[in-house]
Amino acid sequence: MTALLAGVVPVFVLIAIGYGLRKSDFLPDAAWRPIEKLSIHLLYPGFLIPAIWHADISGGGATAAGAAAVTAVLMISALTLLARPLMKIDGPSYTSVFQGVIRWNSFVFLPVIQAVYGPDGLALAAVVIGAMIPVTNVLCVIVLVRWGADQRELSAVSLAKAILSNPILIACLIGLALNLTGVPRLSGISETLELLGGAALPLGLIVAGAGLSFAEVARRRLTITAVSIVKLVITPFLMWGLCRLYGGSETAQGIALLCGAAPGAAASYILARQMGGDAPLMAGIVALTTVGCAAGIPILLALFHLA
Repeated sequence: MTALLAGVVPVFVLIAIGYGLRKSDFLPDAAWRPIEKLSIHLLYPGFLIPAIWHADISGGGATAAGAAAVTAVLMISALTLLARPLMKIDGPSYTSVFQGVIRWNSFVFLPVIQAVYGPDGLALAAVVIGAMIPVTNVLCVIVLVRWGADQRELSAVSLAKAILSNPILIACLIGLALNLTGVPRLSGISETLELLGGAALPLGLIVAGAGLSFAEVARRRLTITAVSIVKLVITPFLMWGLCRLYGGSETAQGIALLCGAAPGAAASYILARQMGGDAPLMAGIVALTTVGCAAGIPILLALFHLA
């Protein structure tokens, strides 16, 4: 357990380094957006494609963990929608609450999995990501269209375009197709992808830290705290319990637990800004859940391995 926790600490040290670099103006603000784009569009696909391509998904662990994650997201989404009339917040703020409780940051999730479960766990986690992205994207886009400030008509074509423009999803689908068709390692291509992937996790963590903003946390503390409790306390145990119910292995259960404990996604802020959500509130949710998971993940790991 001590070794596992020691492996998790560097993940949050890199996040802190990214935050410090942004605050110290080590790089100009304009430099961070291209770095984030490089990570999302090139480095992370370079990591995810070979991870899923060479994963052993025949044992059912990936199926159980993925099903648990998707089921939990659907359950929390339904409860959040039912609770809408009780929330004393406007539509754009509600969209950020909705995104905050169901979207999660793979930049933080994957390095934690690597530290705890190694390459086999990474491969299984990549499959879970492939299952989660379409579901969370569809739900968040629908909610933003319905309650965002820029309410617009939603068509099947625009929804499909929004989903299929996600490079992380495309990478997961490519990796899964290569896996299921039994394509062997391709000399030169596999090594190139692995070189790209090697840079993805550390740079992704630094980018995640650089994107943190705490300006809204004090002003909207009640809303942000409530979202953080759902995200970091309720969701991990829900995903773990569902994975256990679905017959997942111990590794699959641990991955489901950590999936639930991952913080809010920085991409949620971008989506909120583009589609009329409450972007400052979204930034506060991402910031507090990121800090909260630094304390929460070691506790959850300790509880899980003692259970």
